[in-house]
Amino acid sequence: MALTGRDKTWPRKRWALGLVAAGTAAVLGLATGGTVTQAAPAKPKPTHTQIQLLAINDFHGNLEPATGSSGNINGTPAGGAAYLATHLKQMRAAAEAKGQDSVTVAAGDLIGASPLLSAAFHDEPTIEALNGMGLEAASVGNHEFDEGWHELLRMQTGGCLPDGDGQNNQNSCPDAKHPFTGAKFKYLSANVFFENTQKTLFAPYTIKSFKDGRKVGFIGMTLENTPNIVTKSGVEGLTFKDEVETANALVPVLKKKGVESIVVLLHEGGFPADPRAYNSCPGISGPIVDINAGLDPEIDAIISGHTHQAYNCSLPVPGAQPRLVTSASSFGRLVTEVRLSIDNATGDVDRLNTLANNQIVTQDVPQDRKTSELIAKYKTLVDPIANKVIGHITTPSVVRTNDDSLESPLGNLIADAQLADPTVVTDGKTPVVAFMNPGGIRADLASTGGQVTFGQAFTVQPFNNFLVSMDMTGTQIKALLEQQFSGVNGPEPAKFKVLQVAGITYTWNPAAAAGSKVVAGSIRIAGQPLVDATSYRIVTNNFLSDGGDGFPAFTTATSKFFGGLDIDAFANYLTAHDPYTPVATDRISIGS
Repeated sequence: MALTGRDKTWPRKRWALGLVAAGTAAVLGLATGGTVTQAAPAKPKPTHTQIQLLAINDFHGNLEPATGSSGNINGTPAGGAAYLATHLKQMRAAAEAKGQDSVTVAAGDLIGASPLLSAAFHDEPTIEALNGMGLEAASVGNHEFDEGWHELLRMQTGGCLPDGDGQNNQNSCPDAKHPFTGAKFKYLSANVFFENTQKTLFAPYTIKSFKDGRKVGFIGMTLENTPNIVTKSGVEGLTFKDEVETANALVPVLKKKGVESIVVLLHEGGFPADPRAYNSCPGISGPIVDINAGLDPEIDAIISGHTHQAYNCSLPVPGAQPRLVTSASSFGRLVTEVRLSIDNATGDVDRLNTLANNQIVTQDVPQDRKTSELIAKYKTLVDPIANKVIGHITTPSVVRTNDDSLESPLGNLIADAQLADPTVVTDGKTPVVAFMNPGGIRADLASTGGQVTFGQAFTVQPFNNFLVSMDMTGTQIKALLEQQFSGVNGPEPAKFKVLQVAGITYTWNPAAAAGSKVVAGSIRIAGQPLVDATSYRIVTNNFLSDGGDGFPAFTTATSKFFGGLDIDAFANYLTAHDPYTPVATDRISIGS
């Protein structure tokens, strides 16, 4: 707008007054010997708040660095709880120096399938270590159910088991002066419900409040497929619901509580095309892709796990900005550091300015003192169990590497041990066939100069499953063998899950269609052709007995009888066959 004549004179007057004032101040300053300080311009209020989010997944009780390929990231030695604790402290300190708040979370399988150092004490040492690391919230993974949901509740609340002070090579609360007090962090499990009450096993979410009133909601999500891959008794009475539907239903609940920033801690994951590209996301596939596409656009980030892969993704979201999706490998070898950028005007995550970095837990930093002391304490306590020599092998190791038919030397050893176990004999009925799931063989059987210790055997079979003998007809056994290549185990080769066997031989045809891969007439038990109507006594572990790993044929068996632990059968067999020489892999063959 044009200035009027009177308006035109006002700026000149104000300028003149300013000169007078400035001149007066200068004179006064000179007169008193002081200086003139102009008022600093008002500092603009920040538009965003930066929050550090640190995340791990699939720790599996690896208090000490894992060995072999499981102990490095692209050749860099990585992992170990004492190093992990140091890295977390250093990363938090760096955030604090920038004025950022921090929160540490996890995406499941922190315990279960653990090395003996943790497993011998029901994973109590791992919970104690995670408490010391400042973990605040974690979703429940499938392996958290390895010892059943009652035991998982004890992991949260504390208390000691009356396990006979070391019977069955386990010992709860071995230090009487320091009983187990449970997890200081919150287990979250939004999609796991009690069948009778429809209440969740753990809280479905937690809300973390930060300075300036910022809130972030964390939803904990357990693998929906958990009942199919854990022991049935461990999840008896529980229902596992769809991850996407459950998380989406909680979005309006959180928003009513004033939460605009939402992160899902999901125990399910994906597979990048290049597993070495741990800080990117090349060609990612698997369940995480569909889950991300189905989640409410209001959910800002997914911290995932389960597949033991490492990735750092920005995945498309229909009708919204891309969403951050990460995973930190396994065994404490990586930490995902996320910088959540919160828009101060809306309280929501600014996804375009939210960044993540998968940082290797290198071993070139000092070990955290308290964590090291904790590990040293339990190493002393476990030594009598772990170092007991149970036998010898005539080769440096017995490997789980498969041949072309997907049979392995170690698989044969374990199946032979189960077939020979006397605890599964009942009413004069001795098993004639054994079946072992390959996923339950967690490592090669190592030795020290040919000596095999209980600790080395336990590393191979860390689940403490019970052996179960049962009756199956020839027809049921045929159906079982076909399920190795069909259903959830097929039809493509990448999904094949060939059971390791003893007492049975057969041929399968890779070129045949799913449902008819086992060559007709090739199945023999004790050297004799399989007869459809004949009943055979077989032995397996209780996980498979319940239909786990996609083998429902086991659930049709009859006259089931529970024996001893699989690890005891394995250890006793090595003692009875000392020294042990690996046998040929000639029980399963491929042909047409």
